[in-house]
Amino acid sequence: MLQILLSAISLGLLWAIMTIGVYITYRILDIADLSVEGSITMGAAIAATSIYHGMNPFAACALAVLGGMVAGLITGLLHTKLKIPALLSGILTMIALYSVNLRIMGKANISLLRMETVYSKFEAMGLGKTGAVILFGLLCVLGVIGILYWFFGTEIGCGIRATGNNSQMARAQGINTNHMIILGLIVSNGLVALSGALIAQSQGFADIQMGIGSIVIGLASVIIGEVLFGKKNFFSRLIALALGALTYRIIIAVVLQMGMPANDLRMFTAITVAFALSLPVLKTYLVPLKKSMKGGM
Repeated sequence: MLQILLSAISLGLLWAIMTIGVYITYRILDIADLSVEGSITMGAAIAATSIYHGMNPFAACALAVLGGMVAGLITGLLHTKLKIPALLSGILTMIALYSVNLRIMGKANISLLRMETVYSKFEAMGLGKTGAVILFGLLCVLGVIGILYWFFGTEIGCGIRATGNNSQMARAQGINTNHMIILGLIVSNGLVALSGALIAQSQGFADIQMGIGSIVIGLASVIIGEVLFGKKNFFSRLIALALGALTYRIIIAVVLQMGMPANDLRMFTAITVAFALSLPVLKTYLVPLKKSMKGGM
């Protein structure tokens, strides 16, 4: 059971980066960006192909981030310049990235077994595969949180937050909201691609289908983090997102250990997200019920 828990933590740390990327578009920009399902696979495809052809794994991760940023740029241009709705822009990018990812890999999947990855140096220290992933994943998550906390405190970062909060007021203050939306999508998809690159190296392969359902996983982690760990200030929200991703992975590990078929995981995730999103409405129904129960007593 301990090994299962450690495996869930290691995977949760890698998905936490993707969760933070989803949070930027879903909460900060108030945009449902479905292109992340393509950009997470793109990050994995670029990293795996680069490592397979002899590139340094850290350089491969940097290249994967660059690819994800380009995907975010395309979504942003479709939405802001061509006036295509944000949801449809993400869908169009996601569909196009399926073919792009196949072009990058040249086939449906690439194996990274017995190849050097970003975790190899930590494994050489005697940590083992799971321990190496946990340590490196924790360093990456803390680094991402620190950089984003600084970035969103700058004038540009505040412009992105203002755009998502009230675009009309932001424009009245002289902020180019189109540029802020594009920049937010670039940052978001760059983080999602980094998560895909790290996940591919952790599991030992990149697959063209690995991004399917990732947006739901990201949303589930965001909602769980906000509901369980609160959202007092921006820094605590970033920490809550990482904890939400960890909690989600632990829940999945426990559910699988209890005997749930793996084929039902996506349905379980969808139900979890739907329940979490409906909590405010459910609370409004519970308040009159509590008052009536107190009145009856």
